[in-house]
Amino acid sequence: MTIDIKRKPTTPVPNRAPLKPAALMSLPLGAIRPKGWLKDQLQIQLNGFTGKLPDHWEDLNANSGWLGGSGESWERGPYYVDGLLPLAYALQDEALIEKAQAWIEWTLGSQREDGQFGPSTNDDWWSRMVMAKVLTQHQEATGDERVIPFLLNYFRYQAEHIDKRPLTDWAEARGAENVLILQWLYNRTGETFLLELAEKTQKQTLGWTEIFSDFPYWRYQTKFDHRIHVVNVLMALKEPALRYLQTGEAKHSEAPYRGIESLMKYHGQVHGLCSGDEWLAGTSPTQGVELCAVVEYMFTLEQLVRIYGDGYFADILEKVSFNALPATISADWTSRQYVQQANQIRCTQEHRNWTENRDDANMFGLEPNFGCCTANMHQGWPKLAAHLWMATPDGGLAAISYAACEVTATVAHGVEATVKVASSYPFEEGVQLSLQLSEPAAFPLKLRIPAWCKEPAVIVNGEVQELDVQSGFATIERLWQQDDNVMVLLPMNVQVDRRGNDAVSLSRGPLVYALPIAERWYKRYGSLPFADWEVFPDDNSAWNYGLLLDGAIGGQSFEVKKSPMARQPFLAQNAPVRLIGKGRRIPEWKEERHSAGELPLSPVKSSEQVETIELVPYGSARLRIAEFPVLSE
Repeated sequence: MTIDIKRKPTTPVPNRAPLKPAALMSLPLGAIRPKGWLKDQLQIQLNGFTGKLPDHWEDLNANSGWLGGSGESWERGPYYVDGLLPLAYALQDEALIEKAQAWIEWTLGSQREDGQFGPSTNDDWWSRMVMAKVLTQHQEATGDERVIPFLLNYFRYQAEHIDKRPLTDWAEARGAENVLILQWLYNRTGETFLLELAEKTQKQTLGWTEIFSDFPYWRYQTKFDHRIHVVNVLMALKEPALRYLQTGEAKHSEAPYRGIESLMKYHGQVHGLCSGDEWLAGTSPTQGVELCAVVEYMFTLEQLVRIYGDGYFADILEKVSFNALPATISADWTSRQYVQQANQIRCTQEHRNWTENRDDANMFGLEPNFGCCTANMHQGWPKLAAHLWMATPDGGLAAISYAACEVTATVAHGVEATVKVASSYPFEEGVQLSLQLSEPAAFPLKLRIPAWCKEPAVIVNGEVQELDVQSGFATIERLWQQDDNVMVLLPMNVQVDRRGNDAVSLSRGPLVYALPIAERWYKRYGSLPFADWEVFPDDNSAWNYGLLLDGAIGGQSFEVKKSPMARQPFLAQNAPVRLIGKGRRIPEWKEERHSAGELPLSPVKSSEQVETIELVPYGSARLRIAEFPVLSE
């Protein structure tokens, strides 16, 4: 099939009754073109792992089972294309689209007469959930008329066989991915058997509504169960929400909120995720969290924003995206970790307090510990770019996050609109929107106001607007004209949050700040460009500092220092924003089991000299301290 990358993407499709309406609708892949630092991240990703990995990793080369070969034929091919495809269309890169198209064409050509598709060497439901999700994105970007009949045939096959061969293992934990595609397909076809199959899928999926509603896993977990595997858990937070669209029951609607609250209470980390190395592991800043969990939680949160229209989920999405994602991948996208630590003083092949990982789990490399993250990591930035904005059911647009981009959509049920977003957010506080319209049109513009912002301002054509913030969004509804301009101001104050042992973490806007530790990278295994690296602290770089805070809150203790934006802001030396404060070393806070020791109970006394402490965004420091003891006066 010849792909026209200049083709206008299809319009969003609302939920069809009897599904409950979703509060927002995702824009089709290709409707949002990232600009600024986010486009740079995508280009760096393209030039690193995503663009070159098949030439260096046998699991994704031409012998992949998902390209007709005899190689790996389970989840790794679908995982990879689930990031490759949205990256290709975000960048409008013809060569990358052609690379993704090879996987699409083989998959579409693999369907048997009975409807089953994919490699014949396995019949697992799970890997096909991922590839079906890829096909929906491809269809929205291209209008490919083969996709919907293909998926209908496949789900008829599934409906015929799922009783005799029910969901098990990973598919049983991740049945929400199947339901997501079934609802997508039902909205486009009205085939009622799809909703019946969705209900059957939900019954065969682990009982996530009950788990999140009355969360039982509040201790450090030491024995494997799919219910405490961090990737499963964070993927599953959307399962009750999808079920709510079918049942309308409050228990399903409330479960994601209650689940997130419990996860953060018992296992929360400063970067917005719960711990999981690989199982839920408590709140200590030296427990890890898996890279697959980062990107899958981002996708879950994008779906929760769509379903609920609640800025609460977008706040978490930004925290995870702008902190946890860049922190666990090298700045040039040629190596990655399996797990990251919030307090991470070295990345070496040594034994740590993992619940279920090898000693190389926090090294940077091609596939330390396990290769799933090498295949799955690619979806993070591209899907964030694809969900920066969404459509509203009443013909408007909603800003989910304010990274620079250009959005092309239909508003007011027929008017062509382009919104150009100029900003270096989250590194700066101001966002400039300019509207291009085919004709004047009245429609709502929903602008997200983060919960951390106490004094937001919206200025339309020079006039300050009165804001009524509901569920994290301020709605400006008016007759919009060509070249209307909107300025969104989101003042960022330094915030100090309490952690375990009365330690603190610091944030400004959605960015968490950390003490960077000077890094020495040593090649341990493999060959360039995707070698395995150990990262040691420089001999002269101390990490065991406590902070001096003024007053009860302490945010005023830090000076904000700004620098020009660099192409790669997620490098400590390039950090566009720094926090400058004061601290002292705490000699008794030492390394334990190759990690930073347990945080001493604050307040802590120290007779060491006062030093200037310079903090950078968490995502720009691969070695760092993000939770600090507080010094007594």
